[in-house]
Amino acid sequence: MPAFAEIYERIKLATNSRTQVELAEVLDIRQSSISDAKRRNSVPGDWFMKLFEKFGLNPDWLKQGIGPMYLRTEQGYMPQDAPASLAESAAHYGDTLARGIVVSIYQMRSDYSDDQPRPSLDIAGKISLPHSFTRDGLCVLRMRGTNMIPTVMSDALLGVDTLEKDVISGRIYALFAPNEGVILRRVFLNGSQDGYILRSDSSDFPETALTPDLLAKRLLGRVVWIFQEL
Repeated sequence: MPAFAEIYERIKLATNSRTQVELAEVLDIRQSSISDAKRRNSVPGDWFMKLFEKFGLNPDWLKQGIGPMYLRTEQGYMPQDAPASLAESAAHYGDTLARGIVVSIYQMRSDYSDDQPRPSLDIAGKISLPHSFTRDGLCVLRMRGTNMIPTVMSDALLGVDTLEKDVISGRIYALFAPNEGVILRRVFLNGSQDGYILRSDSSDFPETALTPDLLAKRLLGRVVWIFQEL
């Protein structure tokens, strides 16, 4: 079997786990178990079973890097040596809508101040996203508050592109706000075109004004997708 490091890197790639802590959560094991496996230079067999059961990952691909990454079919696992009349192609599990990446969900609440560095956001949980919903700079937030109802409900999951900082009037952006943390607002260029207006979708919340410099300082990114119950 290949060395631990080679398999370990494929497991991290397939689960989008950047650290041993994140991978331990995915595998539901102690972090020390990963350190032990690394020291022994051997991947425990139950890891492969867990990764198959949770994500449909092909043990042969994890071990050797050969064959399809995913084996799960709509009817369940079908061994590759099964009769041709019974076998089902699992190729569709490799497309961008079927392949998942585990990412962190962050709380919006934090202690932000304009005269201090941006605070780190607390992790609220994990979610497996289809590849088509991921991108460089993506930050997944759990919605806090009701100011964007009816567009965004409380506890909705928000995909924020932190690399998209060019403001387009009327779109929804995530911004830091003093004493609140991250908030959502629609951003508009004001009438004199020398500043910005921030508006909630709910009429119960007043609009606020920001200078271009302050908006640039507070802006986290644009909301590019929303997951919520209707």
